[in-house]
Amino acid sequence: MRILVVEDDPALAGQLRHALSAAGYVVDHAGDGADAHYKGDVETYDAVVLDLGLPVMDGLTVLRKWRDAGRDMSVLILTARDNWHEKVNGMDAGADDYLTK
Repeated sequence: MRILVVEDDPALAGQLRHALSAAGYVVDHAGDGADAHYKGDVETYDAVVLDLGLPVMDGLTVLRKWRDAGRDMSVLILTARDNWHEKVNGMDAGADDYLTK
């Protein structure tokens, strides 16, 4: 299984990559929204762990662009944003699940 971790915090991204790799997954990383959008468009991922507060392009915009383009990989939003309306926005944008940090 191939997973894309989209996280701009290097320490957290490293922890996620290490844990997922140790569990046997192939893990790629994107540190900003533009890189994530590009990788999600040109590569095939089974799942994405997506932060919302990203530089260059925010996570919701990335997710909406993927869904508008027909990309159907599973997406888990992992973010510090914990307001209920943020969760609704994430699910409406096409996330499969939403988890706060």
